[in-house]
Amino acid sequence: PTLNKYFATDWKSVFVFPELNGKIVPLPLPGGYWMCALLLVNLILGGVIRIRKGWKSVGNLISHFGIILMLIGAGVTYHFSERGNMAVEEGKSSNSAEDYFEYVVEIAEVKDGKAGKIHVIRGKDIDDLETDRRLFRLPELPFDIEIGGYMKNAVPVSAVERAPDRHQEIFDGYFLMEKPKLAKPEEAERYTAGCYARILTRDGTKVSPFVLAGASFHPHTAQVEGRVFTIDMRKRLWPMPFTLKLDKFTAEFHPGTMRPAKFVSNVTRIENGGEAKVTIQMNEPMRYEGLTFFQASYGPPGAGPGDKMYSVFEVVRNPADKWPEYSLWIVAFGMLVTFLVKLASFITGGSRKKSHV
Repeated sequence: PTLNKYFATDWKSVFVFPELNGKIVPLPLPGGYWMCALLLVNLILGGVIRIRKGWKSVGNLISHFGIILMLIGAGVTYHFSERGNMAVEEGKSSNSAEDYFEYVVEIAEVKDGKAGKIHVIRGKDIDDLETDRRLFRLPELPFDIEIGGYMKNAVPVSAVERAPDRHQEIFDGYFLMEKPKLAKPEEAERYTAGCYARILTRDGTKVSPFVLAGASFHPHTAQVEGRVFTIDMRKRLWPMPFTLKLDKFTAEFHPGTMRPAKFVSNVTRIENGGEAKVTIQMNEPMRYEGLTFFQASYGPPGAGPGDKMYSVFEVVRNPADKWPEYSLWIVAFGMLVTFLVKLASFITGGSRKKSHV
């Protein structure tokens, strides 16, 4: 996304080059992340430590603390917030959100046609394996798994349909073909990751490598010691502490256009046997249990009367969600204190002049 470019945390992003119509403009601009970090240091040193202490500067000190809280909150949001989406059809429920960008590897044993406990290998543990391999120990399972050849955006292709390049390995008749980088950074959520994997059994039985890809329609199935396992690559799911049921979705459009003027989702929040009716609409999210549900989209496109609709919510878990609001109140209070101090100084100064006269 654009934020990842202009607010990246690596040292290479101290200066960034903007893009115009897909072309890089040779005008270095300071990276937003490092500018905010520099502003934070400057405020702490100049606005708190070095500021002249006294009752006349109390308001300024309070306001500076508010701005510092806002900058720290932005850093907490950048590093620790999670974002995903939840799509719910009218009359149906969901209790999990799908991450926008992170692809994970899920391993589960299948018994009686049902998947058991899911073992998850997080994206942060595999997305640096473009040219390397890493062994992941799975003590609860009869095998370990080795993963490598990670690609951020790739699709599995049959070697029968298309001949691979020299450097591309073929496993089980398929290879990974890397897709080009999308022109717009904000389209990165459309990427489908892929990698190569190999099962290493406890008894040393050799199992052929295989392809894992987010664009695959079915997981890889493996049989080890007479037990059946599925291995899949997909976007990470994170569970909600409650279930959300979409009772009704309503969309209003500007006259004579298909441009939406208003989205409204009437939902039921189900938790511990209790129910609560909530309305989620544009600019009026639902905040609950540290989660924020925004009305993001809807479907299907071009739906007519009588068609069943679904609503898409952007789900955000942000530990600093309310910090900007708190910081604004602190800054406002500091400015009020400054005004009152100045007013008191003006009144007392005027009184002294009159007494001398």
